[in-house]
Formats: sequence, C-alpha cells, structure tokens
Amino acid sequence: MTRVLIADKNFLSRVGLELLIGGLNGFELVPSICGDSNDLVQQLQLSRPHLLIIDHLSLGMSHLQLKNLLARHKKMHTLLITDTLNKQESAAVLNIGVTAYVLKECDKTEILEAINASLSGQRFICGKIAGLMSAAEEIKPGNAFIKSLNCEGFTVTDREIDIIREIALGLSNKQIADKLNLSTHTVNTHRRNVMTKLGVSNTAGVVMFAVKNRILQENNYDLF
Repeated sequence: MTRVLIADKNFLSRVGLELLIGGLNGFELVPSICGDSNDLVQQLQLSRPHLLIIDHLSLGMSHLQLKNLLARHKKMHTLLITDTLNKQESAAVLNIGVTAYVLKECDKTEILEAINASLSGQRFICGKIAGLMSAAEEIKPGNAFIKSLNCEGFTVTDREIDIIREIALGLSNKQIADKLNLSTHTVNTHRRNVMTKLGVSNTAGVVMFAVKNRILQENNYDLF
C-alpha cells in the first residue's frame, strides 16, 4: 500500500486531492496537513509516507526549508503542486529535489500521470513550466506567451537528462554514443524525443534549456 501525505493549506485543493487519492486502488491517505512546516515535520516522522503532495507556499515554507526537509527524507517521492507560474520561483523549486512539479490548473489526468511517474522513479514536469523555463527572458503571468503554452506534462528520464547535457556541451551524436556507450541510432532517438518534450526545434533550444536550468553543473540531477 502506497502511503500518501497531502500538505496544502488551501481547503479546496486539499479536499480535492484527498478525494482523488482516496478513490485510487493501492493508495492509503495519512492525515493531511493544513497548518505550517512544524506540523508537516511531525507528520512526516509519524507516517513516513511514500509520496508527499505539497504546496509549500501555502504552508508558508521557503524553498530552502523545503529543500532541507526533503534532504532528510531522501527515499520519499515529492509532487509539488502550486498556482505559481513565475520563472524565478520555478527555477528555485526545480532544483530542490522534488520528483514532479505541476500547476493547480492541471487536470486530473495530468496529476495522476505525475503521481505515477514520480512513484516509478521518473521526473515529471508541467509543460507550461518547461516552456516558461525555456524562454529567453522573464515572462509576466498573463502574457500571451504563457497563454500559448501547453500545460500537458511529460516525463524525462535520467538518460534523457544525460543526452541534454551532452548536446549542450556540443558533442555530436557519435561522440555522445561513444561517451555513454550507446548506439548512434539510440542517441538520435533520444535527441528527437528530448526536443519534442522540450518543445524546441533545434540544438540551440536544447542548449538554452540546459544552461538556464543548470544541467551543465556537475552531478545536477534535481531539475525535474
């Protein structure tokens, strides 16, 4: 049985998630958190959930507090669900160890996909967040660019993160294949899948995404 802890001070969001999770087979809800970070810390120690679904901003938690909390529960998967769509905020939370990140405007199907991907060890990100992070400059909420972004989420595997990193370093498909001990055909397939997922049409788009999300930094696997 997969134990799930929901931490969200917003009544409608919390109850909605409780109804969603409560209707799933193989999932067990532990008492939800609607207080503050101290309540969350205590409940994590008591229930030891497999999955934490959280809106840390609603609990008054900073990104650093959430990062430190997740560092103490490394085996726990974490799905972050917020209403915030701001490039600076998104950049901060994408590097604190969350397994998946979606917006509260995402539909039921996407939230379920995020839950399943997270529990299976894959990283999942809302398409709007990925598009925002790929943008060359800060985009204000409500901008036409934001409205044009597709909210449909996607998973990115560790191997695809490796491919993004090597593309950004300027390696050819053959060089990447040799370095990662893969066939050139496999690398080409990964490259094509990565570009589709990121919504970019050329290598420059992949490089921009890698640079802005610090994938080139040593051992940075906390993007998604």
